[in-house]
Amino acid sequence: MVTLAEVAQHAGVSASTVSYVLSGKRSISATTRQRVERSIRELGYHPNAGARALASSRSNIIALMIPLRTDTYVPVMMEIAIAVATTARTHGYDVLLLTGEEGPDAVRRVAGSGLADGMILMDVELDDERLPLLRETDQPAVLIGLPADTTGLTCVDLHFKATGALCAEHLAKLGHRDVAVVGEAPAVYERHTGFAERTLDGLRTRGRELGLRLLHRPCEGGYDAMAVTLARILDERPGTTGFVVQNESAVEPLLALLRQQGRAVPEDVSVVAICPEQDAVQASVRLTAVAIPAQEMGRHAVEHLVAKLDGRGGDEVVLIAPELTVRASSGPAPAQP
Repeated sequence: MVTLAEVAQHAGVSASTVSYVLSGKRSISATTRQRVERSIRELGYHPNAGARALASSRSNIIALMIPLRTDTYVPVMMEIAIAVATTARTHGYDVLLLTGEEGPDAVRRVAGSGLADGMILMDVELDDERLPLLRETDQPAVLIGLPADTTGLTCVDLHFKATGALCAEHLAKLGHRDVAVVGEAPAVYERHTGFAERTLDGLRTRGRELGLRLLHRPCEGGYDAMAVTLARILDERPGTTGFVVQNESAVEPLLALLRQQGRAVPEDVSVVAICPEQDAVQASVRLTAVAIPAQEMGRHAVEHLVAKLDGRGGDEVVLIAPELTVRASSGPAPAQP
């Protein structure tokens, strides 16, 4: 193991100067800083995490809370987590991943133990039970998600209400009037998860303004569940020509079931999805979709948290504007007989 003293000797400076370069506690000339940083790189020096934490009263760790439930679409969560971890490393932080459904206990454990310098919370509900405790602590935190009340919080999210409105506008412009929304699993709505509720609000609000007849049906996902959901939709609204799908595991089953019924996409039925870009382009029919900007969300969350840790950031809400990409799954509504 290379020591700090060896770095100092290699750079021709004192050990305290190396320490100041690492901590940033004192101003060091650019020439000296570059010499020290070059020695660190050449020798492969890594500061001892325990000693660094004692010296700075920081752990240089960010806690990322992702409650992984059976109705969670793990690929999106993991893409956000990877973006958080990658961005955190560029700022000198490691990430502690907490995946249990602990609720306020997880916040209390992190805030009271010094495990991490700050927290990023995901899977945010409109009335999230973690938030009262979070507001009471001095622990810097950022939410990836939007609760009903954002007072005293920093939040980063896709603008899901605008996303829903954008999907409604696209189908209405193509002449569709009966539109079915295939939603997340029922438990997601029972928990009042923010992204699902806000998307539905945007669809309904803009749909009413545009004269759409919307039917929303939650779906567990998978072929069997989608078959039951589709049968129910077509029984209630046989004239349905447009689908908005906010459930990644239901997309491919829906396309397969429509093919089996002889309903061509997009000639007979249009499908618009809210999903990761990769899912949209790799589907059996390339999907018109609003992409989930997972990497951007993760990056923004870390940057805002680091700003808070450095005393530069205040509370704010950052909503990423949705972008709808038109592909092969949407087209003009079929002419009525």
